[in-house]
Amino acid sequence: MKKILTLVLVSALGGILTLGAYKLFIQEDKTLVVDTVKEQPALIPTVASNTVYKPYETPDFTKAAENTVNAVVHVKNVTISRGQMTFEDLFLGRSPQRAQLGTGSGVIITPDGYIITNNHVVDKSQELSVTLNNNKTYKAEIVGTDPKTDIALLKIEADEELPVVTFGDSDSAKIGEWVLAVGNPFNLTSTVTAGIISAKARDLSGNPNAIQSFIQTDAAVNPGNSGGALVNTNGELIGINTAISSQTGSYVGYSFAVPSNIARKVVNDIMEYGNVQNGILGVSGVALNSRAAEEIEIDDTQGFYVGGVEEDSGAAEAGIKEGDIIKEIDNVQILKFADLKGHLNTKGPGDIVNVKFSRDGNIKTVPVRLVKNMTANLPLVGQIKNAKPDDLKKYKAKNGVKIVRLNDYYKEYWNKNGIKEGSIITAVNDIEVNNVDDVQNILKNKSTNEPLRIELINENGEKERYNFR
Repeated sequence: MKKILTLVLVSALGGILTLGAYKLFIQEDKTLVVDTVKEQPALIPTVASNTVYKPYETPDFTKAAENTVNAVVHVKNVTISRGQMTFEDLFLGRSPQRAQLGTGSGVIITPDGYIITNNHVVDKSQELSVTLNNNKTYKAEIVGTDPKTDIALLKIEADEELPVVTFGDSDSAKIGEWVLAVGNPFNLTSTVTAGIISAKARDLSGNPNAIQSFIQTDAAVNPGNSGGALVNTNGELIGINTAISSQTGSYVGYSFAVPSNIARKVVNDIMEYGNVQNGILGVSGVALNSRAAEEIEIDDTQGFYVGGVEEDSGAAEAGIKEGDIIKEIDNVQILKFADLKGHLNTKGPGDIVNVKFSRDGNIKTVPVRLVKNMTANLPLVGQIKNAKPDDLKKYKAKNGVKIVRLNDYYKEYWNKNGIKEGSIITAVNDIEVNNVDDVQNILKNKSTNEPLRIELINENGEKERYNFR
């Protein structure tokens, strides 16, 4: 009996030791688990349980397309070009000619038939016609053109009120914004393509002083789209499709449009004045980058460096000086010349712009009243401008225009003949000139083979005549 009790006690003691070891070394601590569960909700954002993730939604272009497609027209341009000369033509003394058809697009901007398109779409036209989206065709007349911006204004006489596209604000358009290109590529009428704005104030010429300032998009644009509409998702016109960058002649990824603010200013000037009224700031210089800054020996690499200020210009009157760095105009950041020129192309003489510039590290903002462009380029001579009474008096001239900058290539030739900057040109092609407009009109009406005849007064007060062929 005693042995049995001893065995029971040993067994009980062994069980107690085994259970204790299990509790101590093997079993998980339930207390820690409970505490973790209590604290866990404080680590989880409360919105997580209420958030419903939606798939990406593409923008709806149907409204913009409906508002635009009926106001974009098909423009056909018939030009006359010389054909290949045959022996019969040579014998009869005739010049062979053949009609050539070009096509493009246009945008109706008024219910009574004013249409905006590209200048290159209607250039050298002998006959113009416009076909609407309802297949009605009308003869079109050119109201005016501006080759510099590649904008032209047409007019048709329709028998009904026409659908129009309203102008939007191209300055407010943002990089990355969705846009539609509407036109007639390859004679495929009423074609709509979509893309985004890839860049703004784009210059394609490579000339640092070029006037180009395009909106760049990746909407597909092909031959025939020229003159068509670039619209935002509200169907508002923010550009006139103008060019593509391609080695093949067809779309390869990028297209370019004249901003609507520039196009609207051009057509308004044509309607009101018959030509484009350019307002100028009156500065010359270079857009800054690391290389330009190093050459000028300054530290600033952003902005437009003022290398010269034209006398009697708005910039001169406002106190802008050589060496100033223009940073903004009307809150538009200026990083390259296309930014500066693009904004000024939307303004006219008499408009006031606010110019922010840096001078010796100090930032200033001044209002500048833009003035009419009184300068022009006279071939072989250089830049000319309207002469003041004192300029004429100095050379004892009763009329004329003033040479403000001689052509670099011919400067040595002119200087040898006593012609310097400041000399007065009194006549061009035997017609007296009183201002720059007179000179431009003479050059415009001059035939291709007609020589250029210039009458001017040299530094000795002697009148001289030059004949260039």
